[in-house]
This record gives sequence, C-alpha cells and structure tokens, in this order.
Amino acid sequence: MIQVERDDCLWTLHLSRPEKANALTADMLRRLETSVHEARDQGASVMILTGAGKVFSAGADLDAMKAGLGGDPVWERLSSAIAGFAGLTIAALNGTLAGGAMGMALACDLRIAVPEASFFYPVLRLGHLPQPSDPGRLAALVGPARARMILLAGQRIGAAEALTWGLIDRIVAPEALMDAARGLAGDALAAAPGHLAALKRMT
Repeated sequence: MIQVERDDCLWTLHLSRPEKANALTADMLRRLETSVHEARDQGASVMILTGAGKVFSAGADLDAMKAGLGGDPVWERLSSAIAGFAGLTIAALNGTLAGGAMGMALACDLRIAVPEASFFYPVLRLGHLPQPSDPGRLAALVGPARARMILLAGQRIGAAEALTWGLIDRIVAPEALMDAARGLAGDALAAAPGHLAALKRMT
C-alpha cells in the first residue's frame, strides 16, 4: 500500500490504496517512516510524497482508529522524520488531504495540489487532538487565526483558498502534477548535498 520509486537521488513515496481513498493504517505509516529514513540513509536529495487515485488521503483508516491508531506515536515520528530530512521534500497532492494525513504534508518544504483538492482536519468534531507538531506547523504557514478556522471551526478549504492562505504553494493540473513536482526538484538534485542541507537550514 506504500510504493517507493527510486530514481538516483530522487525518491517518490506513493500512497497506494485508492479503493479506500488512501486511508492510512498503522502498517502504512510505519512503512512511510521507514522509507523516509531509508531515503536519508541512502543519500536522497529530494523526496516527493503523492497518492494514487483522486484523493491524496482521507486520513486514518476508520477501523484502525477504533483499534487505537489515533494515539499511536507513529504519526508524530513520521512527520518529524519528514521535517528532519536534509533534502527538499515536496507533497504532490493529487486530491483531498484530510485528518491525520495533514501532518506529513505540513512537514514538507513545498506543497502543490490539483484544483479539485480540499483540505480539512476535523479533530474537534471527532473528539481527537491533532498530532503535537501539526498545529504549530499549520499556524506557521497560514497564521494563527486561519489555523483556528481549520482546527476549531472545522472549515473545509478549497485549493484556491488554500493557495491564498499559504497552505499550498501552487495549483497544478492533474495531468501535470508529477512533472511539476520533478521540475521543482531540479536545482536540489543538481546541488551538492551539503549545500542543499545548509540552505534548507537557513530557511
């Protein structure tokens, strides 16, 4: 359910459970975490996260949530691993991003999305807390008030509004999404790894 595509120093991690809107299970989260560490250890310069089908991820699998996935520290470990990756990380959002899946996208350096994508994080309505780092990363991108619009007012944000807010960085046609992500990766792939890491730390 997680597919890893390696092209020299470019790694692409695919959520591949389209029949379930790429809803995340514990096994999928652990596999993502392991893949991020493998990309780091094998010298990847760029990592792209994307999904199969028309939804990036609907968040946690409902059966897994009933079994306690919501409180599993793997969510925070995954987003921390992505945030700590020394190279460029890009979320190529092929569709809607919801719930706990928000964390991995917030931890990326860049987010591009198709026009049909929407964004929501219904933790208040569902009686959950977000993962510890998510509110801070969200507020850093969109500001405290807009973070509260999503987390406290439960608003679903469309792609155009998300772009205006700064939640995403570019809107791209579905057929051009992966080419656009690879285009953003070009300079980072050509750079010396130490130079890339140093510049990332500066930003």
